[in-house]
Amino acid sequence: EVVRTTGPEYVQAKLAERDERHAKAGESRYLVEPNVKDGKGGLRDLQTLFWIGKYFYRVRTGEELVEKGVFTQAEYREFQKAEDFLWAVRCHMHFLTGKAEERLHFDIQREIAERLGYTTHPGLSAVERFMKHYFLVAKDVGDLTRIFCAALEEEQAKHVPGFNRIFLTFQRRKRKLAGTSDFIVDNHRINIADDGVFERDPVNLLRLFWFADKHGLEFHPDALKLLTRSLGLVNKSLRRYEEANRLFLDILTSDRNAELNLRRMNEAGLLGRLIPDFGKIVAMMQFSMYHHYTVDEHLIRCIGVLAEIERGDGEKIHPLAHSLMPGLKKSREALYVAVLLHDIAKGRPEDHSEAGARIARRICPHMGLSPADTETVAWLVENHLVMSMTAQTRDLNDRKTIEDFASIVQSVERLKLLLILTVCDIRGVGPGVWNGWKGQLLRTLYYETELLLTGGFSEVSRAQRTAAARERLAEALSAWPAKERKRYVAQHYENYLLTVDLNDQLRHAD
Repeated sequence: EVVRTTGPEYVQAKLAERDERHAKAGESRYLVEPNVKDGKGGLRDLQTLFWIGKYFYRVRTGEELVEKGVFTQAEYREFQKAEDFLWAVRCHMHFLTGKAEERLHFDIQREIAERLGYTTHPGLSAVERFMKHYFLVAKDVGDLTRIFCAALEEEQAKHVPGFNRIFLTFQRRKRKLAGTSDFIVDNHRINIADDGVFERDPVNLLRLFWFADKHGLEFHPDALKLLTRSLGLVNKSLRRYEEANRLFLDILTSDRNAELNLRRMNEAGLLGRLIPDFGKIVAMMQFSMYHHYTVDEHLIRCIGVLAEIERGDGEKIHPLAHSLMPGLKKSREALYVAVLLHDIAKGRPEDHSEAGARIARRICPHMGLSPADTETVAWLVENHLVMSMTAQTRDLNDRKTIEDFASIVQSVERLKLLLILTVCDIRGVGPGVWNGWKGQLLRTLYYETELLLTGGFSEVSRAQRTAAARERLAEALSAWPAKERKRYVAQHYENYLLTVDLNDQLRHAD
Protein backbone atom coordinates (compact mmCIF):
# COMPACT_ATOMS: atom_id res chain seq x y z
CA GLU A 1 0.00 0.00 0.00
CA VAL A 2 2.85 2.39 0.85
CA VAL A 3 4.54 1.64 -2.46
CA ARG A 4 1.30 2.11 -4.39
CA THR A 5 0.63 5.57 -2.97
CA THR A 6 4.18 6.91 -2.95
CA GLY A 7 5.27 5.77 -6.41
CA PRO A 8 5.24 9.24 -8.02
CA GLU A 9 7.17 10.75 -5.11
CA TYR A 10 9.78 7.99 -5.31
CA VAL A 11 10.17 8.47 -9.06
CA GLN A 12 10.55 12.22 -8.66
CA ALA A 13 13.13 11.81 -5.91
CA LYS A 14 15.17 9.31 -7.91
CA LEU A 15 15.16 11.45 -11.05
CA ALA A 16 16.18 14.50 -9.01
CA GLU A 17 18.98 12.45 -7.48
CA ARG A 18 20.07 11.46 -11.00
CA ASP A 19 20.14 15.09 -12.17
CA GLU A 20 22.24 16.08 -9.17
CA ARG A 21 24.62 13.21 -9.86
CA HIS A 22 25.00 14.27 -13.49
CA ALA A 23 25.76 17.83 -12.44
CA LYS A 24 28.63 16.57 -10.28
CA ALA A 25 30.02 14.04 -12.75
CA GLY A 26 29.60 16.15 -15.91
CA GLU A 27 26.43 17.08 -17.77
CA SER A 28 27.53 15.69 -21.13
CA ARG A 29 27.52 11.96 -21.82
CA TYR A 30 30.30 12.60 -24.35
CA LEU A 31 33.16 13.71 -22.10
CA VAL A 32 36.28 11.87 -23.23
CA GLU A 33 37.12 10.91 -19.63
CA PRO A 34 33.65 9.75 -18.53
CA ASN A 35 32.54 8.68 -15.09
CA VAL A 36 31.45 5.09 -15.72
CA LYS A 37 29.42 4.83 -12.54
CA ASP A 38 27.83 8.24 -11.99
CA GLY A 39 28.16 9.99 -15.36
CA LYS A 40 25.37 10.59 -17.83
CA GLY A 41 24.69 7.32 -19.62
CA GLY A 42 26.61 5.38 -16.99
CA LEU A 43 25.87 2.36 -14.85
CA ARG A 44 23.95 4.25 -12.18
CA ASP A 45 21.49 5.55 -14.78
CA LEU A 46 20.62 1.98 -15.75
CA GLN A 47 20.33 0.97 -12.11
CA THR A 48 18.08 3.94 -11.43
CA LEU A 49 15.73 2.81 -14.19
CA PHE A 50 15.54 -0.67 -12.70
CA TRP A 51 15.06 0.59 -9.14
CA ILE A 52 12.23 2.86 -10.26
CA GLY A 53 10.76 -0.04 -12.23
CA LYS A 54 10.84 -2.32 -9.19
CA TYR A 55 9.20 0.31 -7.00
CA PHE A 56 6.65 1.74 -9.40
CA TYR A 57 5.68 -1.37 -11.38
CA ARG A 58 6.29 -3.79 -8.50
CA VAL A 59 8.49 -6.13 -10.53
CA ARG A 60 11.39 -8.27 -9.39
CA THR A 61 13.27 -8.78 -12.65
CA GLY A 62 14.03 -6.74 -15.72
CA GLU A 63 12.15 -9.18 -17.94
CA GLU A 64 8.92 -8.21 -16.18
CA LEU A 65 9.30 -4.67 -17.54
CA VAL A 66 8.73 -6.17 -20.98
CA GLU A 67 5.56 -7.87 -19.72
CA LYS A 68 4.41 -4.52 -18.32
CA GLY A 69 4.88 -2.94 -21.75
CA VAL A 70 7.63 -0.57 -20.63
CA PHE A 71 10.26 -1.98 -22.99
CA THR A 72 10.04 -4.12 -26.08
CA GLN A 73 12.04 -7.35 -26.07
CA ALA A 74 14.69 -5.71 -28.27
CA GLU A 75 14.95 -2.72 -25.93
CA TYR A 76 15.36 -4.98 -22.92
CA ARG A 77 18.17 -6.84 -24.72
CA GLU A 78 19.76 -3.45 -25.28
CA PHE A 79 19.41 -2.79 -21.55
CA GLN A 80 21.15 -6.07 -20.74
CA LYS A 81 23.99 -5.48 -23.21
CA ALA A 82 24.59 -1.99 -21.86
CA GLU A 83 24.63 -3.24 -18.29
CA ASP A 84 27.03 -6.09 -19.08
CA PHE A 85 29.38 -3.76 -20.95
CA LEU A 86 29.43 -1.08 -18.27
CA TRP A 87 30.01 -3.63 -15.51
CA ALA A 88 32.88 -5.16 -17.49
CA VAL A 89 34.52 -1.76 -17.96
CA ARG A 90 34.04 -0.81 -14.32
CA CYS A 91 35.46 -4.09 -13.02
CA HIS A 92 38.52 -3.80 -15.24
CA MET A 93 39.03 -0.24 -13.99
CA HIS A 94 38.99 -1.42 -10.39
CA PHE A 95 41.30 -4.37 -11.07
CA LEU A 96 43.73 -2.23 -13.04
CA THR A 97 43.95 0.65 -10.56
CA GLY A 98 43.57 -1.42 -7.41
CA LYS A 99 40.90 0.91 -6.08
CA ALA A 100 37.31 2.03 -6.65
CA GLU A 101 38.21 4.27 -9.59
CA GLU A 102 35.07 5.45 -11.40
CA ARG A 103 36.45 7.88 -13.97
CA LEU A 104 37.81 6.36 -17.15
CA HIS A 105 41.02 8.39 -17.37
CA PHE A 106 43.21 8.60 -20.46
CA ASP A 107 46.05 6.75 -18.79
CA ILE A 108 43.99 3.58 -18.31
CA GLN A 109 41.84 3.63 -21.45
CA ARG A 110 44.45 1.99 -23.65
CA GLU A 111 45.06 -0.86 -21.20
CA ILE A 112 41.35 -1.53 -20.71
CA ALA A 113 40.80 -1.56 -24.48
CA GLU A 114 43.50 -4.21 -24.74
CA ARG A 115 42.02 -6.27 -21.90
CA LEU A 116 38.60 -6.18 -23.56
CA GLY A 117 40.03 -7.39 -26.86
CA TYR A 118 39.75 -4.30 -29.06
CA THR A 119 42.11 -4.10 -32.03
CA THR A 120 43.27 -1.32 -34.31
CA HIS A 121 41.41 -0.75 -37.59
CA PRO A 122 42.35 1.66 -40.41
CA GLY A 123 41.75 5.18 -39.15
CA LEU A 124 40.90 4.15 -35.59
CA SER A 125 43.19 2.80 -32.89
CA ALA A 126 42.07 0.07 -30.51
CA VAL A 127 41.47 2.55 -27.71
CA GLU A 128 39.42 4.83 -29.98
CA ARG A 129 37.26 1.88 -31.04
CA PHE A 130 36.75 0.94 -27.40
CA MET A 131 35.75 4.47 -26.43
CA LYS A 132 33.41 4.77 -29.40
CA HIS A 133 31.68 1.62 -28.17
CA TYR A 134 31.48 3.15 -24.70
CA PHE A 135 29.83 6.35 -25.96
CA LEU A 136 27.39 4.41 -28.14
CA VAL A 137 26.37 2.45 -25.06
CA ALA A 138 25.96 5.72 -23.13
CA LYS A 139 23.73 6.95 -25.94
CA ASP A 140 21.69 3.74 -25.77
CA VAL A 141 21.19 4.35 -22.05
CA GLY A 142 19.82 7.78 -22.92
CA ASP A 143 17.39 6.21 -25.41
CA LEU A 144 16.21 3.72 -22.81
CA THR A 145 15.74 6.51 -20.27
CA ARG A 146 13.47 8.44 -22.65
CA ILE A 147 11.42 5.33 -23.39
CA PHE A 148 11.14 4.53 -19.68
CA CYS A 149 10.07 8.08 -18.77
CA ALA A 150 7.37 8.00 -21.44
CA ALA A 151 5.99 4.77 -20.00
CA LEU A 152 6.10 6.20 -16.47
CA GLU A 153 4.16 9.30 -17.44
CA GLU A 154 1.51 7.27 -19.20
CA GLU A 155 1.21 4.84 -16.29
CA GLN A 156 0.96 7.64 -13.76
CA ALA A 157 -1.87 9.27 -15.70
CA LYS A 158 -3.79 5.97 -15.67
CA HIS A 159 -3.60 5.49 -11.92
CA VAL A 160 -4.44 8.93 -10.57
CA PRO A 161 -7.85 8.48 -8.90
CA GLY A 162 -10.96 10.64 -8.73
CA PHE A 163 -10.69 14.40 -8.48
CA ASN A 164 -6.89 14.28 -8.65
CA ARG A 165 -7.07 12.58 -12.02
CA ILE A 166 -9.40 15.28 -13.32
CA PHE A 167 -7.01 17.91 -11.98
CA LEU A 168 -4.03 16.19 -13.62
CA THR A 169 -5.93 16.00 -16.90
CA PHE A 170 -6.63 19.72 -16.63
CA GLN A 171 -2.97 20.40 -15.92
CA ARG A 172 -1.90 18.26 -18.87
CA ARG A 173 -4.48 19.78 -21.17
CA LYS A 174 -3.59 19.17 -24.79
CA ARG A 175 -4.05 21.77 -27.47
CA LYS A 176 -3.52 22.02 -31.18
CA LEU A 177 -0.25 23.28 -32.57
CA ALA A 178 -0.56 26.02 -35.16
CA GLY A 179 0.34 24.93 -38.67
CA THR A 180 0.05 21.16 -38.21
CA SER A 181 -2.42 18.42 -37.39
CA ASP A 182 0.31 15.85 -36.77
CA PHE A 183 1.65 17.36 -33.55
CA ILE A 184 0.06 18.80 -30.44
CA VAL A 185 1.16 20.71 -27.36
CA ASP A 186 0.95 18.45 -24.33
CA ASN A 187 1.72 20.19 -21.05
CA HIS A 188 3.98 22.76 -22.78
CA ARG A 189 5.79 20.02 -24.73
CA ILE A 190 5.49 18.99 -28.34
CA ASN A 191 3.91 15.57 -28.74
CA ILE A 192 2.59 13.36 -31.52
CA ALA A 193 -1.10 13.55 -32.39
CA ASP A 194 -1.22 9.78 -32.95
CA ASP A 195 1.09 6.78 -33.29
CA GLY A 196 0.99 6.84 -37.09
CA VAL A 197 2.51 10.30 -37.48
CA PHE A 198 5.94 9.22 -38.71
CA GLU A 199 4.88 6.18 -40.69
CA ARG A 200 2.25 8.24 -42.49
CA ASP A 201 4.81 10.85 -43.52
CA PRO A 202 8.50 10.30 -42.66
CA VAL A 203 9.19 14.02 -43.19
CA ASN A 204 7.44 14.44 -39.84
CA LEU A 205 10.65 13.15 -38.25
CA LEU A 206 12.14 16.52 -39.22
CA ARG A 207 8.97 18.51 -38.66
CA LEU A 208 8.95 17.45 -35.01
CA PHE A 209 12.19 19.35 -34.43
CA TRP A 210 11.22 22.20 -36.74
CA PHE A 211 7.99 22.90 -34.87
CA ALA A 212 9.70 22.47 -31.50
CA ASP A 213 12.25 25.08 -32.52
CA LYS A 214 9.69 27.45 -34.00
CA HIS A 215 7.48 27.41 -30.90
CA GLY A 216 10.23 27.02 -28.29
CA LEU A 217 8.83 23.74 -26.98
CA GLU A 218 10.44 20.92 -25.04
CA PHE A 219 9.91 17.37 -26.29
CA HIS A 220 7.37 15.01 -24.80
CA PRO A 221 8.96 11.61 -24.06
CA ASP A 222 6.22 9.87 -26.07
CA ALA A 223 7.31 11.77 -29.19
CA LEU A 224 10.97 10.90 -28.71
CA LYS A 225 10.14 7.28 -27.94
CA LEU A 226 8.17 6.88 -31.15
CA LEU A 227 10.84 8.74 -33.11
CA THR A 228 13.56 6.40 -31.84
CA ARG A 229 11.44 3.42 -32.85
CA SER A 230 10.79 4.94 -36.30
CA LEU A 231 14.37 5.59 -37.41
CA GLY A 232 14.08 2.80 -39.97
CA LEU A 233 11.91 5.16 -42.02
CA VAL A 234 14.96 7.27 -42.85
CA ASN A 235 16.10 6.13 -46.29
CA LYS A 236 17.74 7.50 -49.41
CA SER A 237 14.47 8.99 -50.63
CA LEU A 238 13.98 10.98 -47.44
CA ARG A 239 17.59 12.16 -47.49
CA ARG A 240 17.11 13.49 -51.01
CA TYR A 241 13.64 14.92 -50.41
CA GLU A 242 13.64 18.68 -50.88
CA GLU A 243 11.31 19.57 -48.01
CA ALA A 244 13.19 17.36 -45.54
CA ASN A 245 16.45 19.09 -46.43
CA ARG A 246 14.86 22.52 -46.22
CA LEU A 247 13.56 21.72 -42.74
CA PHE A 248 16.96 20.46 -41.65
CA LEU A 249 18.69 23.58 -42.96
CA ASP A 250 16.15 25.72 -41.09
CA ILE A 251 16.88 23.83 -37.87
CA LEU A 252 20.64 24.08 -38.39
CA THR A 253 20.60 27.82 -39.06
CA SER A 254 17.87 28.73 -36.56
CA ASP A 255 18.45 31.89 -34.56
CA ARG A 256 16.71 30.33 -31.56
CA ASN A 257 18.52 27.25 -30.23
CA ALA A 258 20.09 25.27 -33.05
CA GLU A 259 22.62 23.62 -30.74
CA LEU A 260 19.97 22.16 -28.45
CA ASN A 261 17.82 20.83 -31.28
CA LEU A 262 20.79 19.32 -33.10
CA ARG A 263 21.87 17.62 -29.89
CA ARG A 264 18.35 16.23 -29.42
CA MET A 265 18.35 15.02 -33.02
CA ASN A 266 21.72 13.39 -32.48
CA GLU A 267 20.80 11.71 -29.20
CA ALA A 268 17.60 10.40 -30.76
CA GLY A 269 19.69 8.91 -33.58
CA LEU A 270 18.08 10.98 -36.33
CA LEU A 271 21.06 13.16 -37.24
CA GLY A 272 23.29 10.19 -37.98
CA ARG A 273 20.56 8.51 -40.02
CA LEU A 274 19.84 11.65 -41.99
CA ILE A 275 23.54 12.26 -42.75
CA PRO A 276 25.18 8.81 -42.77
CA ASP A 277 28.67 10.33 -42.84
CA PHE A 278 27.79 12.13 -39.61
CA GLY A 279 26.61 8.82 -38.21
CA LYS A 280 30.14 7.46 -38.64
CA ILE A 281 31.59 10.04 -36.25
CA VAL A 282 28.83 9.74 -33.64
CA ALA A 283 30.42 8.77 -30.31
CA MET A 284 33.90 8.89 -31.86
CA MET A 285 36.66 10.12 -29.60
CA GLN A 286 40.17 11.22 -30.44
CA PHE A 287 42.74 9.83 -28.06
CA SER A 288 44.42 13.06 -27.00
CA MET A 289 44.37 15.36 -24.00
CA TYR A 290 43.47 18.29 -26.27
CA HIS A 291 39.94 17.15 -27.08
CA HIS A 292 37.32 17.24 -24.35
CA TYR A 293 34.37 15.78 -26.27
CA THR A 294 33.54 13.22 -28.91
CA VAL A 295 33.67 14.43 -32.52
CA ASP A 296 29.89 14.72 -32.93
CA GLU A 297 29.50 16.64 -29.68
CA HIS A 298 32.37 18.93 -30.70
CA LEU A 299 30.64 19.77 -33.99
CA ILE A 300 27.34 20.50 -32.27
CA ARG A 301 29.08 22.70 -29.71
CA CYS A 302 30.76 24.58 -32.55
CA ILE A 303 27.30 25.38 -33.93
CA GLY A 304 26.44 26.76 -30.50
CA VAL A 305 29.54 28.98 -30.57
CA LEU A 306 28.64 30.25 -34.05
CA ALA A 307 25.12 31.09 -32.91
CA GLU A 308 26.60 32.87 -29.89
CA ILE A 309 28.84 34.97 -32.16
CA GLU A 310 25.87 35.83 -34.35
CA ARG A 311 23.76 36.90 -31.37
CA GLY A 312 26.60 39.08 -30.12
CA ASP A 313 27.07 37.16 -26.87
CA GLY A 314 30.70 36.43 -27.69
CA GLU A 315 31.73 39.99 -28.49
CA LYS A 316 34.16 40.27 -25.58
CA ILE A 317 35.71 36.87 -26.31
CA HIS A 318 36.47 37.59 -29.94
CA PRO A 319 35.31 41.04 -31.06
CA LEU A 320 36.61 40.64 -34.62
CA ALA A 321 34.48 37.56 -35.33
CA HIS A 322 31.48 39.36 -33.86
CA SER A 323 32.05 42.43 -36.03
CA LEU A 324 32.45 40.39 -39.23
CA MET A 325 29.35 38.21 -38.83
CA PRO A 326 26.68 40.79 -39.81
CA GLY A 327 28.37 41.31 -43.18
CA LEU A 328 28.20 37.62 -44.08
CA LYS A 329 24.45 37.23 -44.51
CA LYS A 330 24.79 35.88 -48.06
CA SER A 331 27.17 33.17 -46.86
CA ARG A 332 25.37 32.46 -43.58
CA GLU A 333 23.94 29.07 -44.58
CA ALA A 334 27.26 27.96 -46.07
CA LEU A 335 29.06 28.94 -42.87
CA TYR A 336 26.68 26.98 -40.64
CA VAL A 337 26.95 23.91 -42.86
CA ALA A 338 30.76 24.18 -42.93
CA VAL A 339 30.90 24.40 -39.14
CA LEU A 340 28.73 21.29 -38.84
CA LEU A 341 30.75 19.32 -41.39
CA HIS A 342 34.34 20.43 -40.78
CA ASP A 343 35.34 17.26 -38.85
CA ILE A 344 32.88 14.86 -40.49
CA ALA A 345 35.64 12.70 -41.99
CA LYS A 346 37.52 12.11 -38.73
CA GLY A 347 38.55 8.53 -38.07
CA ARG A 348 39.41 7.70 -41.69
CA PRO A 349 42.87 6.61 -42.82
CA GLU A 350 43.12 9.59 -45.21
CA ASP A 351 43.44 13.26 -44.33
CA HIS A 352 40.12 14.21 -42.76
CA SER A 353 40.14 17.72 -44.24
CA GLU A 354 40.42 16.50 -47.82
CA ALA A 355 37.95 13.66 -47.27
CA GLY A 356 35.57 16.07 -45.57
CA ALA A 357 35.68 18.41 -48.57
CA ARG A 358 34.65 15.53 -50.84
CA ILE A 359 31.77 14.67 -48.52
CA ALA A 360 30.67 18.31 -48.50
CA ARG A 361 30.63 18.45 -52.30
CA ARG A 362 28.46 15.34 -52.32
CA ILE A 363 25.86 16.23 -49.70
CA CYS A 364 25.56 20.03 -49.90
CA PRO A 365 23.57 20.01 -53.17
CA HIS A 366 21.02 17.69 -51.53
CA MET A 367 20.72 20.20 -48.69
CA GLY A 368 19.68 22.80 -51.23
CA LEU A 369 22.92 24.78 -51.35
CA SER A 370 23.88 26.46 -54.61
CA PRO A 371 27.01 25.34 -56.51
CA ALA A 372 28.83 28.44 -55.26
CA ASP A 373 27.87 27.81 -51.63
CA THR A 374 28.74 24.13 -51.99
CA GLU A 375 32.22 25.06 -53.16
CA THR A 376 32.56 27.54 -50.29
CA VAL A 377 31.64 24.84 -47.77
CA ALA A 378 34.06 22.36 -49.35
CA TRP A 379 36.87 24.92 -49.31
CA LEU A 380 36.24 25.81 -45.67
CA VAL A 381 36.19 22.15 -44.63
CA GLU A 382 39.38 21.41 -46.55
CA ASN A 383 41.19 24.39 -45.03
CA HIS A 384 39.64 24.58 -41.59
CA LEU A 385 42.97 23.99 -39.82
CA VAL A 386 45.08 26.32 -41.94
CA MET A 387 44.43 29.57 -40.11
CA SER A 388 45.00 28.24 -36.60
CA MET A 389 48.13 26.35 -37.68
CA THR A 390 49.54 29.41 -39.43
CA ALA A 391 48.73 31.75 -36.55
CA GLN A 392 50.20 29.49 -33.87
CA THR A 393 53.20 27.95 -35.63
CA ARG A 394 54.46 30.54 -38.12
CA ASP A 395 56.17 33.91 -37.67
CA LEU A 396 53.48 36.49 -38.36
CA ASN A 397 56.13 39.18 -38.78
CA ASP A 398 57.56 37.30 -41.74
CA ARG A 399 56.14 38.61 -45.01
CA LYS A 400 56.31 35.13 -46.56
CA THR A 401 54.00 33.75 -43.86
CA ILE A 402 51.31 36.23 -44.84
CA GLU A 403 51.89 35.68 -48.56
CA ASP A 404 51.64 31.90 -48.20
CA PHE A 405 48.43 32.17 -46.22
CA ALA A 406 46.94 34.75 -48.61
CA SER A 407 47.69 32.47 -51.57
CA ILE A 408 45.46 29.83 -49.96
CA VAL A 409 42.65 32.18 -48.94
CA GLN A 410 42.61 34.33 -52.11
CA SER A 411 39.65 36.53 -51.12
CA VAL A 412 38.55 38.68 -48.20
CA GLU A 413 35.19 36.88 -48.07
CA ARG A 414 36.90 33.54 -47.55
CA LEU A 415 39.23 35.12 -45.00
CA LYS A 416 36.26 36.30 -42.95
CA LEU A 417 34.51 32.94 -43.12
CA LEU A 418 37.66 31.03 -42.24
CA LEU A 419 38.36 33.26 -39.25
CA ILE A 420 34.90 32.64 -37.81
CA LEU A 421 35.11 28.90 -38.47
CA THR A 422 38.51 28.81 -36.77
CA VAL A 423 37.19 30.62 -33.70
CA CYS A 424 34.25 28.18 -33.49
CA ASP A 425 36.54 25.18 -33.91
CA ILE A 426 38.93 26.22 -31.14
CA ARG A 427 36.23 27.29 -28.71
CA GLY A 428 34.21 24.14 -29.38
CA VAL A 429 37.04 21.87 -28.27
CA GLY A 430 36.32 22.42 -24.59
CA PRO A 431 36.69 24.74 -21.61
CA GLY A 432 40.00 26.55 -21.26
CA VAL A 433 41.26 25.83 -24.79
CA TRP A 434 40.49 29.30 -26.12
CA ASN A 435 42.58 32.13 -24.70
CA GLY A 436 43.50 35.72 -25.42
CA TRP A 437 46.83 34.78 -26.99
CA LYS A 438 45.15 32.67 -29.67
CA GLY A 439 42.62 35.42 -30.30
CA GLN A 440 45.37 38.01 -30.67
CA LEU A 441 47.30 35.85 -33.14
CA LEU A 442 44.21 35.24 -35.26
CA ARG A 443 43.40 38.95 -35.34
CA THR A 444 46.95 39.79 -36.40
CA LEU A 445 46.93 37.17 -39.15
CA TYR A 446 43.54 38.38 -40.33
CA TYR A 447 44.50 42.04 -40.56
CA GLU A 448 47.88 41.40 -42.18
CA THR A 449 46.29 39.12 -44.77
CA GLU A 450 43.47 41.56 -45.40
CA LEU A 451 46.03 44.25 -46.23
CA LEU A 452 47.73 41.98 -48.74
CA LEU A 453 44.50 40.81 -50.37
CA THR A 454 43.13 44.33 -50.76
CA GLY A 455 46.34 45.95 -51.95
CA GLY A 456 46.89 47.90 -48.76
CA PHE A 457 43.31 48.74 -47.86
CA SER A 458 41.96 47.58 -44.52
CA GLU A 459 38.89 48.47 -42.53
CA VAL A 460 41.25 49.01 -39.60
CA SER A 461 44.77 50.08 -40.54
CA ARG A 462 47.87 48.68 -38.87
CA ALA A 463 48.62 52.11 -37.41
CA GLN A 464 45.14 52.31 -35.91
CA ARG A 465 45.45 48.85 -34.41
CA THR A 466 48.83 49.71 -32.93
CA ALA A 467 47.52 52.96 -31.46
CA ALA A 468 44.53 51.15 -29.96
CA ALA A 469 46.83 48.50 -28.47
CA ARG A 470 49.04 51.19 -26.90
CA GLU A 471 45.97 52.84 -25.46
CA ARG A 472 44.71 49.56 -23.96
CA LEU A 473 48.09 48.91 -22.37
CA ALA A 474 48.23 52.45 -20.98
CA GLU A 475 44.75 52.10 -19.48
CA ALA A 476 45.70 48.79 -17.91
CA LEU A 477 48.75 50.46 -16.32
CA SER A 478 46.74 53.39 -14.96
CA ALA A 479 48.16 52.84 -11.47
CA TRP A 480 51.65 53.73 -12.71
CA PRO A 481 52.93 57.31 -12.57
CA ALA A 482 51.94 59.06 -15.81
CA LYS A 483 55.48 59.83 -16.96
CA GLU A 484 56.75 56.31 -16.33
CA ARG A 485 53.66 54.79 -17.97
CA LYS A 486 54.07 56.93 -21.09
CA ARG A 487 57.75 56.02 -21.41
CA TYR A 488 57.08 52.30 -20.94
CA VAL A 489 54.24 52.12 -23.45
CA ALA A 490 56.17 54.09 -26.06
CA GLN A 491 59.16 51.76 -26.01
CA HIS A 492 57.29 48.77 -27.47
CA TYR A 493 57.40 47.97 -31.17
CA GLU A 494 54.14 47.57 -33.05
CA ASN A 495 54.71 43.85 -33.67
CA TYR A 496 54.86 43.27 -29.93
CA LEU A 497 51.68 45.23 -29.33
CA LEU A 498 49.82 43.45 -32.13
CA THR A 499 50.86 39.86 -31.43
CA VAL A 500 51.18 39.63 -27.64
CA ASP A 501 48.04 39.32 -25.55
CA LEU A 502 47.32 42.16 -23.11
CA ASN A 503 47.52 39.85 -20.08
CA ASP A 504 51.00 38.77 -21.13
CA GLN A 505 51.99 42.39 -21.72
CA LEU A 506 50.94 43.21 -18.16
CA ARG A 507 52.87 40.23 -16.86
CA HIS A 508 55.95 41.48 -18.69
CA ALA A 509 55.44 44.93 -17.21
CA ASP A 510 55.61 43.48 -13.70
